[in-house]
Amino acid sequence: MSSFNLRGVSAIYNFEMARTWRTLMQSIFSPVLSTVLYFVVFGSAIGSRMESIDGVSYGAFIVPGLVMLSLLTQSVSNASFGIYFPRFTGTIYELLSAPISTMEIVLAYVGAAATKSLILAAITLATATFFVPLRIEHPVWMVLFLVLTAVTFSLLGFIIGIWADGFEKLQIIPLLIITPLTFLGGSFYSIHMLPPFWQAVSMANPVVYLISGFRWSFYGVADVSVGLSLGMTLVFMALSLGIIAWIFKTGYRIKN
Repeated sequence: MSSFNLRGVSAIYNFEMARTWRTLMQSIFSPVLSTVLYFVVFGSAIGSRMESIDGVSYGAFIVPGLVMLSLLTQSVSNASFGIYFPRFTGTIYELLSAPISTMEIVLAYVGAAATKSLILAAITLATATFFVPLRIEHPVWMVLFLVLTAVTFSLLGFIIGIWADGFEKLQIIPLLIITPLTFLGGSFYSIHMLPPFWQAVSMANPVVYLISGFRWSFYGVADVSVGLSLGMTLVFMALSLGIIAWIFKTGYRIKN
């Protein structure tokens, strides 16, 4: 059995991270600015006119949802572009012929994408403290949900990067699926505020469980149990890993 190629993983990881530092405006400042606008509009302007939700001020209540919105979209976008670009330029063949396993390739690209998203989430949380009072009742759980979600959706982004055959397809899933599901997953409201029928419909949205568990780590309030939130996250991660294993086993689109 071949040993773990730490040098190969580090080379890919460092290359992906270096691309982030070269494009700070696009990679960091632009997403943070968008989130700040949400804080200003929803947290300050609208939040000051709304009652608290589950004993939490509206401005503070939406912070976990906004962090998740940024984390999900950036994890998918970073990972999908990271693996798609070598396919677009043809350098994927050099990567496949290098003495590095498929597991190590996934670890490097997904690790870099998750790292970028976590940095962005940390900046977003720090920025939120300037607009609303925050408290974190379960910091360990907060970090756990952040890491698991970043890794899971980076794995999804990796799958999208393999599936896409053009740059426009890289944006289809984040724009038309991930963002709407996040908005409808309780980012700006509690699921319990909806009529019974729409509460039942919302339970089919997987993002509900991610946001609910993450919000619980802040304020101790949730739409579903924290155990169910964690379980759904792990199931989604296992499903993504299974799809990636199938992709490399069959060679689906990798060499096309």
